[in-house]
Amino acid sequence: MRHYFFIGFVSLCSLLEAQSVKNICIPRVASAYAYNQCEPSIAINPLNPQEISAGTVLQGYHFSTDGGQTWTSQSLKSPYGVYGDPVLQYDNNGRLYYFHLSDYKQGSHLDRIVCQIADKPGQFSEGSFPNPNGTKVQDKHWVVIDPITNFVYMTWTQFDAYNSANPKDSSIIVFSKSMDRGLSWTEPIRISKFGGDCLDGDNTVEGAVPALGPNGEIFVCWSGPRGIMLQKSTDGGLTWYEEERKIADHFGGWDINIPGVYRANGLPFLMSDLSGGKNHGHLYLNWCDQRNGVNNTDVWLLKSVDGGESWSEPIRVNQDHTQSHQFLSSMTIDPKNGDLHFVYYDRRRFNDNRTDVYWAHSSDGGVTINDLLISKKPFLPNSKIFFGDYLGIAALDGRVRPIWPRMDNGKISLWVALIDLY
Repeated sequence: MRHYFFIGFVSLCSLLEAQSVKNICIPRVASAYAYNQCEPSIAINPLNPQEISAGTVLQGYHFSTDGGQTWTSQSLKSPYGVYGDPVLQYDNNGRLYYFHLSDYKQGSHLDRIVCQIADKPGQFSEGSFPNPNGTKVQDKHWVVIDPITNFVYMTWTQFDAYNSANPKDSSIIVFSKSMDRGLSWTEPIRISKFGGDCLDGDNTVEGAVPALGPNGEIFVCWSGPRGIMLQKSTDGGLTWYEEERKIADHFGGWDINIPGVYRANGLPFLMSDLSGGKNHGHLYLNWCDQRNGVNNTDVWLLKSVDGGESWSEPIRVNQDHTQSHQFLSSMTIDPKNGDLHFVYYDRRRFNDNRTDVYWAHSSDGGVTINDLLISKKPFLPNSKIFFGDYLGIAALDGRVRPIWPRMDNGKISLWVALIDLY
């Protein structure tokens, strides 16, 4: 049995700084892909918190059986191809789901989202997927798993033709679910009334992330030309709002220019507190934008306590008082206590492109937020080298595992921080 004791966050920060947060370098997967180790997704097995899994582009699969102290890395394989955008989650029975894009065959590039499942580390199924839609491109997916039923809900962007400037081509948000723990999927349906273009930029509808309410409601947020939008279903995804609702402006758009970075999006992460704690049922939306100017990107948080009907004023997550860039944020909620955790790149300490990694934490639903430098040393990115579109973070019962790529002399490496709050 673990013994718990309370430490105020200010003293906790001092303790962590004094001890120095441990950074672990995860072994690289052998790959011809030059940008391997980007876009990390990380998950902790709720039945065995010592088991942690992570994914990276293009085919990276990394797992630890000792809480993140040591890692094994290998290439994920599937007859449908593995082509990046990893999203990893466990269900409450300890099954790991690894979602990714597909390069199934020439002429159908990125025509489906593949789900591979594993009940033991590294022992993955060949994969399942929602039905492809002809030659349309399926991209930028995310999932949420119902902790009671283990139903899996997935949303993503469908492009008529990727990178097409033809005004007749559009992007839309679609939805599918699995009711048999990833073995099969319902027919995808469109849930966005308003589409976007296909240029994979501010005017494309993108970044759809689903979350679950306390009564099984499904919420989905994304960004696009109309701002940050919300959809909602109360019947398991059969029906939705007649049209999506705007909940926030996305100042400067989601395709953010960060000096020295190949590209950096500010796409939203939507999550709900299902911990059973004092903030049970609250919805939280995390994103980045440039409302304070193109030289001052910030990380933001919105909160809803009434099922998405109304939202708080934006809460700034990064706690600096500088004119600098904080970007590529990701968030998670500890399912045991409802604590909020964030990870993001940060340049508050420098006047050039040197970049640190910060972790932010709130134990009161975003009323107070504290952040802490967790990377050992800064790095300098290269604007000509692809560096991924998101970071990752997982938390379970006070174990927090932020994960990020860094770049040194053009070489990318993958790192995880070991933060244990109890």
